[in-house]
Amino acid sequence: MKQGLKNGEILPLMESFYTLQGEGFHSGKAAYFIRLSGCDVGCVWCDVKESWTSSEDQIKSIEEITQMVVTTPSNFVVLTGGEPAMYNLSPLIQKLKESKMFVAIETSGVYPLNGAVDWYTFSPKKFKKPCSEAYVRANELKVIIYNKSDFKWAKEHQTLVNPDCLLYLQPEWGKLDEMVPLIIDFIKENPNWQLSLQNHKYINIP
Repeated sequence: MKQGLKNGEILPLMESFYTLQGEGFHSGKAAYFIRLSGCDVGCVWCDVKESWTSSEDQIKSIEEITQMVVTTPSNFVVLTGGEPAMYNLSPLIQKLKESKMFVAIETSGVYPLNGAVDWYTFSPKKFKKPCSEAYVRANELKVIIYNKSDFKWAKEHQTLVNPDCLLYLQPEWGKLDEMVPLIIDFIKENPNWQLSLQNHKYINIP
C-alpha cells in the first residue's frame, strides 16, 4: 500500500460529494469535491478535524475516484482535505484531465504540489510555514480571519504572492459576527481584497 500511495495510484478518500462550491472565486458553481484524509498542519479552528487521520479502509484507486466524478454533469472538481498536497496527486489529476475536468485544489501550501491543476487556492496557516512554490502558483489567496492580528498577517502574504493572484478574506465561522464588520472595514480601506463567505453553511449544503 505504501508504494501505491507514493506513486499516487491509490489515495485515502475520506469522502466525496457533489454540491456547490461555497467559497472564493468559484463560489456558486456545481462542483464535485474529493476530500482526502491526512493532515499535519493542525489548525485549531479546523471544521473537518476528522480528516486529520487516515485509515486503510479509506483507500481508493484513482480509477475508482475518477469514476465517481465523471458520473456528474459538472466538469469542475475540487481536491481538498485534510491537506491534499501531501500526496502524489499527479496520476489522479492526469486521469481527471483526460476526462475533461477542470481541476482545482484547496491547500495550505505547506507541500509542493505534484500535478498541474487549473486553479490553486492557497490558504496559508500560521501553524506550519508554506513552501515558496505556493506563492508562485496561487490563483487565489484565501486568508482566514480569526483574530484582529490576522489582517496584518494577510497583508504580509499579499506582498509574496504573484501579481495576478486574487485576494480573499474569510471570517472563521465561529467568529462570524465579530469578524465580518472588521473585514468589511478593512476591504473598504484596501479594495484589492474581497470578502469570501462560506455560503454552503448558510444554505446548509455539504
